[in-house]
Amino acid sequence: MESEKILIVWGCLLLWNPLIQSTQLYPGIKVRITQKGLDYGIQAGMEAIELIVKKNGIPDFKGSETLEFLKVDYVDYNFSNIKISSFSFPNISLTPLSGVGVKVLSNHGSTNISMRWEISSPLFKDEGGAALFLGEIFFLGLVNLSRSDTGHPSMKLQDCYVRIGLARISFTGELSVLYNSFAEPMEKPILKTLNKKLCPIITDQLESINANISSLDVVTMFGEDILLDYSLLDSPEITQSSIDLNLKGTFYPVGNLTDPPFQPVPFTLPDRSDSMLYIGISEYFLKSASFTYFITGAFNVTLTTKELSKHLIQNPQGIGSLFSQIAELYIMAQPLMMRILTTEPPVVNLEPNNFTLNIPGSVVMLTKPENTTEEAIVSMDFVASTSVGLAILGRKLICSLSLNRFRLSGPESNHSSIEVLRFENIFSSILHFGVFPLVNARLQQGFPLPNPHQISLVNSDIEVHKGFLLVSTDLRYEPLWKKQRHLDEW
Repeated sequence: MESEKILIVWGCLLLWNPLIQSTQLYPGIKVRITQKGLDYGIQAGMEAIELIVKKNGIPDFKGSETLEFLKVDYVDYNFSNIKISSFSFPNISLTPLSGVGVKVLSNHGSTNISMRWEISSPLFKDEGGAALFLGEIFFLGLVNLSRSDTGHPSMKLQDCYVRIGLARISFTGELSVLYNSFAEPMEKPILKTLNKKLCPIITDQLESINANISSLDVVTMFGEDILLDYSLLDSPEITQSSIDLNLKGTFYPVGNLTDPPFQPVPFTLPDRSDSMLYIGISEYFLKSASFTYFITGAFNVTLTTKELSKHLIQNPQGIGSLFSQIAELYIMAQPLMMRILTTEPPVVNLEPNNFTLNIPGSVVMLTKPENTTEEAIVSMDFVASTSVGLAILGRKLICSLSLNRFRLSGPESNHSSIEVLRFENIFSSILHFGVFPLVNARLQQGFPLPNPHQISLVNSDIEVHKGFLLVSTDLRYEPLWKKQRHLDEW
């Protein structure tokens, strides 16, 4: 099953969840696989194909041949339990053809096969085992990539041509010496049958993969109450040098699959080919995350006296100084609590080399004397302007916030400008030393980036452009056998 996942996800990269109904026209995420990425992907794909064909084998085939050299009018044969033990395709290439599909070319392939056989004729009848070597295998095909009616990506094999130039069979059993003496005449019908059947066999394998794709989805749980949809919006765009995939890239609260009240705008990836994979993350994707976080209350924070003490101890002025300033303005009882609420979704802004997030909210200082309800000491609105730092860690985009500016506002009848300024200094310190460490700890879970199964991102770089982020990365494939060896050694 693991090997099938590798081939499915590498071949189609991302899938569609038909449960989410959407009118979205433009992608939140763009993924570009370059020729360099396709060339490297062959390494992952070939191991996956080998594991699949070893598991599934080749369908039984039977027929009848005349053996003139034995003066036998006919020999009925049946080859069954056909298993591939090894194969090699040292020369294989994937070439995108603009607007058409991906051309797959392979030559000088070879494979070793084990099987059972039965033969019968008017003169004799027997059965046994055999080893078959096939060489000089040539394959040429065109794989068309499309989006199915249900929204899943689909692969279809067109213009398939397979030629096996060499077959060598070796029989086993009591009469193996006799059978091997006339093995060469049997190789011709084997070649004829396999050359005729291989394209239908390959087509059936692709249909099986498409069926598996249709049963999967790419709506990912992000935390406990947020969904992230990486579904495919339309058919892959194929050019002479790359394959582009347009992905939905939208966040949803769990239980509410309604699109956010804004639409993505089109954006274009720069024309580059130095990396294997380019991922464009639109401003819409980040706005969708901000909107969903706001709806679910993920930005809201309540700090108790203990939590304030834990985080504010880093403040050079000391926590005692902060509390004494508050005490000068308001007579309050202990314990102290501070509740920070976002009043609107934080505003995302992407400009060249600059990613900012403006957070509108309110801050409430409360006390909760023993055996009484919470009592508000002071409440003010604020706008916090932050810069967003970016990093690629493993397969995730990691964000971190740092405070640029903080402005408080309150009714003039209740607070003087001096009081507001003093509270700005206090709450700015609380945000910096108390709230942002909590928020950044949550952000460390990261946003999962679209990438194939068993593939890690290496040599990654991220740039901020107007309206989108651009991730440039190479890929590193860790074979299943290598992972298993590490587990065995451990």
